[in-house]
Parts: sequence; C-alpha cells; structure tokens
Amino acid sequence: MAEAQIYQDLKRDHDKQRDMLKQLGELTGASEERKALFEAFRVELQGHAAAEEESLYATMLGDPELRDDARHSVAEHKEVDDLIGEMHELEFGSDAWSEKFFHMRRRYEHHITEEEEEMFPAAAEELSDATEAKLAEIYEERKPLESAEAEANPPSGDARE
Repeated sequence: MAEAQIYQDLKRDHDKQRDMLKQLGELTGASEERKALFEAFRVELQGHAAAEEESLYATMLGDPELRDDARHSVAEHKEVDDLIGEMHELEFGSDAWSEKFFHMRRRYEHHITEEEEEMFPAAAEELSDATEAKLAEIYEERKPLESAEAEANPPSGDARE
C-alpha cells in the first residue's frame, strides 16, 4: 500500500530540512552563506511546522487515539521555535550561537524521526484515506502562506506563545 500524500509531503520537507541542517553544520563562523542558509532553514521550518499543525495535527487533536501524539509534537515544535528565537538573540556564528544551533539540531532531528517512525504510522492506521487526502490539500495550500508569514516575521516578531 502506498503511503498517503500527506506523509509523503511531510517526509519530503523533513528530508530537505535534514539536508539544510547538515550543510549548516558543515559551515563555520558567520559567513554570509551560512547566514542566508540559516534564514532559509528558519523560514522552511516555521512554514512547515505551522502548516503541519493546521492540517495533520489539528485533525489528530480531534481524535482521542491520536491526541497525545499531536500534543507532544506541537510541544516539540514550540521548543524548537523557542530555540531559534534564542539563537536570534545571540551573535550569529559565535560559540554560544553554535552551541545553541547544535542543541536545536539534535532536538529537531529527534522530533522528525519520531514523527516519521511513530506518529505518521499511528495516524495512518487511524485516519481514513479521504481524510488523509484532504489533509494533503490543506497542507499544500497552507505551506506557502505560512512560509511567507515566517519570512515576514523573524523570531523577534513571532507572537506564538
């Protein structure tokens, strides 16, 4: 059985984000290339997370069998978002920034692996094909809008609590 489009879309984004994190980890200091890549990663991540919450997580929160997984994942999104906000306050490329980056990277890579290995399979068992198809439509519609919102609002302007 083929994996539903919603999980394919999310996994595709996760793979892109893993690649961006790997590239960021290989670059050092405060180069313009690293700054631009980190900003692209931030926008990608925040657009992805918001669209994922508005599609898959919103549906999972309404299902008693999936609610705890969704709450856990939303909390992890908030944790990573907070870490990115903390990084924004540090001198880019400094030792403190790099330490925070590697902590954020470990947390986020753990999160997306957990989603792919545990949460997506649980959701796939519980949700109907029609629901999964609708979620893919919502995600694909929301992602560019949420990415534009993230680009327009760097961490210091992010009102999420």
